[in-house]
Amino acid sequence: MTGRRRPFPAPERDLPTDEAAELLALVRDIAEAELAPVAAEAEERAALVQEYPRDAYRLLGKAGLLGLPYDPAHGGGGQSYGVYLQVLEELARCWGTVAMGTSVHVLACHGLAHAGTQEQVQRWLPDLIGGDMLAAYCLSESDSGSDAAAMRARAERDGDGWRLNGTKAWITHGGMADSYTVFARTSPAPADGAPSAGISAFLVPGDADGIAVAAPEHKMGFAGSRTAQVSFDGVRVDGDRLLGTEGDGFALAKSALDAGRLGIAAVAVGLAQAALEDAVAYAREREQFGRRIIDFQGLGFMLADMATAVAASRALYLDGARLLDAGAERTRVRATAAMAKTFCTDSAVRVTTDAVQVLGGAGYVTDHRVERLMREAKLLQIVEGTNQVQRVVVSGALARG
Repeated sequence: MTGRRRPFPAPERDLPTDEAAELLALVRDIAEAELAPVAAEAEERAALVQEYPRDAYRLLGKAGLLGLPYDPAHGGGGQSYGVYLQVLEELARCWGTVAMGTSVHVLACHGLAHAGTQEQVQRWLPDLIGGDMLAAYCLSESDSGSDAAAMRARAERDGDGWRLNGTKAWITHGGMADSYTVFARTSPAPADGAPSAGISAFLVPGDADGIAVAAPEHKMGFAGSRTAQVSFDGVRVDGDRLLGTEGDGFALAKSALDAGRLGIAAVAVGLAQAALEDAVAYAREREQFGRRIIDFQGLGFMLADMATAVAASRALYLDGARLLDAGAERTRVRATAAMAKTFCTDSAVRVTTDAVQVLGGAGYVTDHRVERLMREAKLLQIVEGTNQVQRVVVSGALARG
């Protein structure tokens, strides 16, 4: 099943303008015509020969979909996060790799778009938004995943520029990216202060001398998404590559992650929606004991629970988007984004697993995409902060009142 057929009407969309409705219709057309038909074969090929869908990002860039929440003055779409996240969901419904890659790209552009100087923005953001350049986000390290502030990467002054040393792990687009948003420590954290103090953000060109990329990770899912360690060995960057204020990079990272976690939530809903559609279509067609299997109460109730989980997940990520768009208090946005990321990805794992169960033996073979959706959904519980860390964020917000 390619995902191009819906067994029931498309979900009601929360769209503020006719322009947004037209945009989403365009995205659906592109995703169903250009992404869905090739996704299964491309993922299978990527697992064997490490081929990645760079052209898909160029296509989305030319369609104006890589900078939707950013300023139109620099090529952005000027759309709300509510609209942008629904675009991610539509992309994920057809090809999860491209949707997650788009989310990471937009995340990696966040620091430049929100903290860059006018000169920096004018120089680099248009090419990133237009798809001529692909961005990567370099925060995690092998020993500082959930505890990102414990990073060991360092940046030291070198004349009017900086030299970066360190290795970043689990980098989406590692080796493909034309631009890396890199977080590194520029001064020690104070003994009696926040461990995140003294971290700065840099925009590093992908072809800089001293960058080395390890062999791609062999993952359970998302084979088409290249993930690799990226090392920086004495990489020199000019002074104008510092984003924002020296030492305030971690605040910039957290701000980007609030939006990024909502992006992962939307991708999860797209995967779950696809699995639900495939399961319902199969249950309507498959007959046993002289009846469609959807007419058996036990299976029908399973599908009902799946549909409820998808609808509830969508409502929660849209609630987070509304808070973000309204400029709500940061801790409230952060907690809601953490709840959305946790609930949506946990739900996606359950829904995709149940979809495999609905299809039975057919669901366990690669003839149907639900087995791939199940493998992909699992990763979303881990990336951009594990769901255990998200629960720490939420419980901390509750404790503070």
